Amino acid sequence: MRVIGGEFRSRALKSLPGLTVRPTPDRLREALFNVLAPSISGSVFADVYAGTGAVGIEALSRGAARVIFVEQDRRAVKVIRANLRSLGLADRAQVLQGRAIGVLGAIRADTVFLDPPYRLEREYATAMNLLAGTPPALVIVQHDVRQKLADAYGLLRRTRELRQGDNVLSFYVIGLRRLDLKPPHSPDAPSV
Repeated sequence: MRVIGGEFRSRALKSLPGLTVRPTPDRLREALFNVLAPSISGSVFADVYAGTGAVGIEALSRGAARVIFVEQDRRAVKVIRANLRSLGLADRAQVLQGRAIGVLGAIRADTVFLDPPYRLEREYATAMNLLAGTPPALVIVQHDVRQKLADAYGLLRRTRELRQGDNVLSFYVIGLRRLDLKPPHSPDAPSV
């Protein structure tokens, strides 16, 4: 696994062996950060259910000021910390070990990326409802194409879906605010 773009482009990242962690595919990460390009620089980004931390590290590589990583698995937390140290990024990151739903309400970030294990179907709604209490400007949820998410959670409204193979990225913003994201049915919505 490698960093796709930005300052640390092509740098290798450590991963966990086996099927414990399902990293976000490179092409999907690239599409995600093409969409986020106008708003990532100087932002605070949260990588929740972080796994190896590849998405959060990509955000740092592309100019995020700070990233909060949340991961329950102790072995994955060690990998995240090792990846951050190898790139000299530890001072721009906060790594929290524990259940995501235990800390989501306290996270303050501009953008929150959620990628719960696909087998934890109820975790999606629980996490989104927690975030809806004090919503960030943007929430992106990675999920399986068969996993159906609500169009809204509190003030958070889905404005876009980006599909790639069996993976979907659902983008949620507060109310009708767009953050340079076009609604999914807009005739001039860029295809990624």
